[in-house]
Parts: sequence; structure tokens; C-alpha cells
Amino acid sequence: MYKRNLVFAASCMGMLLFGIVLISLGSILPSVTKRFVLDEIGAGTLASILPFGILAGSLIFGPIVDRYGYKNLLIICSLLVMAGLEGIAFSSSLIMLQLSVFLIGFGGGVINGGTNALVSDISSEGKGASLSLLGVFFGIGALGMPAILGILSKSFTEAAIISWVGMFVFLPVLFFSAINFPKPKQPQGLPIKDGLRLLKDPILVMLGFLLFFESGMEGIVNNWTTTYLQHDLMSDPQHALFALTYFVAGMAATRLLLGGLLKKVSAYLVLYGCLTAALAGTLVLMFSSSMTAAIIGLVLLGVGFAAGFPVILGYVGDIYSELSGTAFSIVLVIALFGNMLINYLVGLISHSFGIKQFTTVLLIAVILMMLLLRFVLERIKDKTTI
Repeated sequence: MYKRNLVFAASCMGMLLFGIVLISLGSILPSVTKRFVLDEIGAGTLASILPFGILAGSLIFGPIVDRYGYKNLLIICSLLVMAGLEGIAFSSSLIMLQLSVFLIGFGGGVINGGTNALVSDISSEGKGASLSLLGVFFGIGALGMPAILGILSKSFTEAAIISWVGMFVFLPVLFFSAINFPKPKQPQGLPIKDGLRLLKDPILVMLGFLLFFESGMEGIVNNWTTTYLQHDLMSDPQHALFALTYFVAGMAATRLLLGGLLKKVSAYLVLYGCLTAALAGTLVLMFSSSMTAAIIGLVLLGVGFAAGFPVILGYVGDIYSELSGTAFSIVLVIALFGNMLINYLVGLISHSFGIKQFTTVLLIAVILMMLLLRFVLERIKDKTTI
């Protein structure tokens, strides 16, 4: 028999690792590019391997946890992240470096999906609140990695720091090994027909497309804000990167508050409130003429994006509780495609019309998500508490 608090703590450790994974390559890409003498194409290829690995991991975790449970998969994929970080630290060839990046992406994708599905499974009520608290640890990992590099880089080589971070991953592995996890929901074998039916379920697909926009918006803010600030507000790179931390901090702090708020207020009202903050943040960022205004916009965007994943994944966990892992796999894969496609769209538009239009894409995406949310809520209100 498992203990809920221990399993929740294990999930938080896993989400912390995912935060480190998602930020790790961006934090060290300049030095890696220099070490391997990569041009822009080589650096871009390397950066694209990480989301590809995350996509692959997100695709396979669901059916596996429904059939075999969470414990062994979390242990194996944490060890893959550890191996990937050590590989990045000590790779002597480009192929080994690329393999290492794929390993941390793949392991991170499984851990992200697995921990979200796991918290949903152990939360009989208030899934959104529990998933919000889980999301706080993503923010800690995402903020912690650049901070660790910045603090320790004056005394140690970057390779040594990455190696130590990799060794830290072994601590969660020990914890995962020591505790009990929930039993598999489909120990007799995954019903293939039921799994395929989920792919055709219009409600699940619509929930996935809500996350398509959510993930895409988060992705373009993470990837394009520093470029936008440097070109539009003439900010230096260091100040632009520092401004982006306000976005992550705003999201993490809001998710901490949502852990209590979602137990008292209807989830859909919280989600609409957050999206309204995202709309306001987009407009502030769009018309900002100073770094102070831009930072206010980024904080509002962090607040605005805080509820999306916890609330929508909470709906998924409620409606598809018998095959929650597979359902989470489907919506997270749709979300990742949104991240990649909307990022690609911003690249095309920026090339043709300038980086200023990054905020226009963001504004359109927020409005489309708000309209789609109203449509989806009408169709799920009889299936779960909205």
C-alpha cells in the first residue's frame, strides 16, 4: 500500500528534474556551441533534439504506466536523465553530445507526463490544486539551473557543474526505489481498443488543443522574449535574460497560490481569470516602451499561464481516470506539437515582418484559447465538475 504524501513528494522531485531538463540546454548552449565549434545550423539542430526527445517520451509513457505502473519507469528515466547530463558534461564527440541531449529530453518527457498522471491518480478530489502545487517544483528547477550555473561558474568549470547536477539526480532515484507506488490500473494488459478509442474521442482532442495553445504560448514567451526585448527595447542580453526570470517566477508563485485557491473557487473561473491576466500581460508587453513595463507584462503572463496545465490536466484525469496515463500521453503530445508549430510560426512571421509581431501571435493565441475553452466547458460540464 502506498502513502499519498510520499508519492506526492516523489512526483515533486520528478517535476523538479523536468524543470532542470527543460532549461539545461538553453543555459549551456553558448558554451557547448563554442566547445564543439558549431555554427548556427549545428546549434539549432542540437537544440531541436531536446523537444524531439520530450515528444518521444510523452508519447510512450501513458500506455506503459497504465499497464506496468509508475515506479520502474520513473527510476529508469531518471537514470537516463542522469546519463544525459553526464554525457553533456564529458562528451568528446558531437554524436555523443546529441545522444546525451536526446536522453535527457526523452527521460524528461516521461517524467513530466508520468508525474502529472501520478498526482492526478492519487488525488481523489482537487486534482487541479494538487497539479498546481506540483507545477511549483517545475519553476524551482527551471529557475535553479541558471542560478546554479551563475553562482558556481566563477569557481568551477561548466562541465563540472553539469556533472554534479547529474549526480544529484541519483537522490530521487533512491527515493523512488524506497517507496511504494499505486498499482497499475490495467495489470491484465492495456485494452488496445479503448486506447485507440481515446485517439478519436472529440472531448479529449479538444482538451489537448487547449494545451496546444497553452504550451505554444509558454514556448514562444520562453524562446522569443529575450530577442524581442533586445531588438524592440534595445536591452542588453543579460538584462533581457534576467527579465525572463520574472515570467517563470510569476508562474511558480501563482501555482503555489492556486494550490489553495482551486479548493475554494471553481477551476474554470480560475482559468478564465488567469487567461485574462495573460491577455493583459500580452497588451502591456506589446505596447511597452521600457524594461519596467516589459517586466510587468512578463509577470502578468506568468500569472496568466499558471492555471492552464493544472486545470486542464485535472479535467483529463477526472474524465479518463481508468486510462489516465494514456489520456495524458495524448493531450501532452498535442501540447508539444503546439509548442513546436507556434514557435515555428513565430520564426516565419518574425523573418518576414519583424520580431515585434511575436506579441501579435501571442495575443491571437490567448484569444483563441479563451474562445475554445468556452466551447469545451459546455461539452464536459456533464462529465466532471468544472
